[in-house]
Amino acid sequence: LVWKKNKKSPAGPTLLLSRIPPSQISITITHRGRTRSHLMNLSRIMSNAILRASALPKSGPYPTLDPFLFCVYHKDAYPADVTGKGEFVHRGNGADFDPNADYRMYHGDHIPGFPQHPHRGFETITATIDGIVDHADSLGNAGRYGEGDVQWMTAGKGIVHDEMFPLLDKPNHTRFFQIWLNLPRQAKMVSPSFAMFWANDVPIWKAEDGLAKVTVWAGHYFGIGEGEQNKPPPDSWATDVENDVGVLHIEVQPGGKMVLPKANNSKSNRSMYLIEGADGQVKVDDKSVSEKVCLTLDATKDVSIELPATAKEATEFLVLQGKPIDEPVVQHGPFVMNTQSEIRDAFMDYQRTQFGGWPWPRDDMVFPKDKGRFALVDGKETYPDGGKKSKDEL
Repeated sequence: LVWKKNKKSPAGPTLLLSRIPPSQISITITHRGRTRSHLMNLSRIMSNAILRASALPKSGPYPTLDPFLFCVYHKDAYPADVTGKGEFVHRGNGADFDPNADYRMYHGDHIPGFPQHPHRGFETITATIDGIVDHADSLGNAGRYGEGDVQWMTAGKGIVHDEMFPLLDKPNHTRFFQIWLNLPRQAKMVSPSFAMFWANDVPIWKAEDGLAKVTVWAGHYFGIGEGEQNKPPPDSWATDVENDVGVLHIEVQPGGKMVLPKANNSKSNRSMYLIEGADGQVKVDDKSVSEKVCLTLDATKDVSIELPATAKEATEFLVLQGKPIDEPVVQHGPFVMNTQSEIRDAFMDYQRTQFGGWPWPRDDMVFPKDKGRFALVDGKETYPDGGKKSKDEL
C-alpha cells in the first residue's frame, strides 16, 4: 500500500505498509530522502471486539443494555433444614444483601427469598445453574425448579409472584441469574404468561475436546435452530427471531478455547459478564482479563475465548444480547413503562386490584420438602421427565 500526503507534491511523505508476522505490520515512512521503519501491533490500528470494560459490583445488579433492564447473579449456600419446618430459626432483617455472607435472606423472614410482590411492563427470566427455587403467582401458577431449568414469566399488564429459596433435607446451594427483559410499548399491557423450560430441553453446545460448552438459554447460536430452541412466551421481544435475543452461559475449562460468533443482527447490543474464574489467565479477544467485568462487545465481530491449561479453575461468562427496543424507559421499583403517567397508573391499578389477588396461604409460599421439581401452569402440573421426582433426585 502506498499513500502520499499531498498528491500534487512529489516531495510529500510516502507511507509503505507490509505484513510481517500475523500480529504485526511493518511501517516504512520515506520523506525527503530519509526513511524510517517501525513495527506496530495490529491491535493498535485494527478495531477489536471489546468496546469497553467495567468492573462488576460485588453485589447488586449488573449493568445492562437495551432490551435488558436488570441482571443479578445469585450465589447462596443455604444449609440443610434442621427445624423440620423448612425455615430458619433466626429471622431476616427484611433487606439482607450482605455480599460477604455465605448466604442471604434477601427480603425473606424465616425463609430466604422474595415474598409476594408485583410486576408490570416487562418479563423475568430466571436461568438456573445449581440449586432449587420455588415460585408462586397471582394466576395460580407455581413451580419448583433449578439445576439448569429456566423459568420465563411475562408480567405484562400485571402479576404478583414470589421467589423463594427453600430449606431442604440437604444443603440448597443456589446459582442462578434473575434477568429482566423489557417489553415494547405495544406489549406492556398484554395478559401475563408463564413458561418453564426443563434442563434436559435446554440446548447445550460442547467443543469437540470437551473443554468448552455453551448453554443456550435463549437465542439461535451454535447450531441451535428455531425448531431446536424453546419458544419464549408469545408476547416476548424474544419471540421475533429478528430481534436476536440471546441469553448464553459459557464455561471454559483449563486448556479450552472457543469462539463466540458474531450476532445474527448487526444492530444488536451485546454484553458479556465474567462471573467465575477471574484469575487473570483467561483471554477474551486476545486480551487478558483479570477481574470480574462487564465487557461491552461489538456484536458484528466474532469473539475468541481462551483459557490456558495452567489455569486453576474454569472460567464462566454470561452473555446478554438483543436488538434494542429503542423506546423511553421509565422505571419505579417493580414497574417499567414508557411514561411517568403510566407508572402512576400502575400503582393505582395495583392498589385497586392487587393484580388479581394472592391465592396462596402465605406470602412466602414454598412447597413440601419432599416434592420434586414441577410446574403448575393453567391448572396442569408437569414434571421434567413426565413423572414425579423424589426428594433424593432434587
